Amino acid sequence: GRIIDGKEVKPHSRPYMAYLEIKNGSATLGRCGGFLIRTDAVLSAAHCVHKKSITVTLGAHNISYQEPSQQVCVGHWVIHPNYLDITYGNDIMLLKLKPKAKINEYVKPISLPSHNEHVTQGTKCEVSGWGEVSVMKQRTDVMMEVDLEVQHETACKQSFKGCHQSMICAGDMHARKSPYCGDSGGPLVCNGKAQGIVSYGLKKRRFSNVFTRVTYFESWIKEQLRK
Repeated sequence: GRIIDGKEVKPHSRPYMAYLEIKNGSATLGRCGGFLIRTDAVLSAAHCVHKKSITVTLGAHNISYQEPSQQVCVGHWVIHPNYLDITYGNDIMLLKLKPKAKINEYVKPISLPSHNEHVTQGTKCEVSGWGEVSVMKQRTDVMMEVDLEVQHETACKQSFKGCHQSMICAGDMHARKSPYCGDSGGPLVCNGKAQGIVSYGLKKRRFSNVFTRVTYFESWIKEQLRK
């Protein structure tokens, strides 16, 4: 996703954010977001990295140059075994970082919700990232953020036929705000916790988006962290 009609965040006010550069050899193929959940682990979307390599940058605000706050890591990733690239089902992956992140004011993990913490319709959330900021494919080098509202599950299923209980719908139909290309993998943050992962949207319904529901994958995440 790309962030449309968002605002630039205060530099380094989202210290959990990770910038993922997707590569094939030396060629850069794209960018995604992610978020630090432990000193050695970042969550993101599986569709970002299928069969490619990744460089992870933490502590970034402006990705056009090497800020002193930035930490660069190489990620070894695990994609959910049931990920479906056609429907974006189980669109989650966990990156193990080398070296581990050094925690400071610029780099800090974000909390995950427990399995019984569910976001409800109308909950206000935020999505941050470095994705495109207009339908004309205008890019940004600084981190942007947009406020979104969790949608009712019935409306979600009507808009997205593949919508499943492992997903959350959120958007802003009135203000026409949205994540889009380049924001995939970033967190849907509700009440200070990463409730979702930017997954996909539809061109004809640009201002409602689907997020992977983090609580649905709690046991899988814990299993990967134990390895």
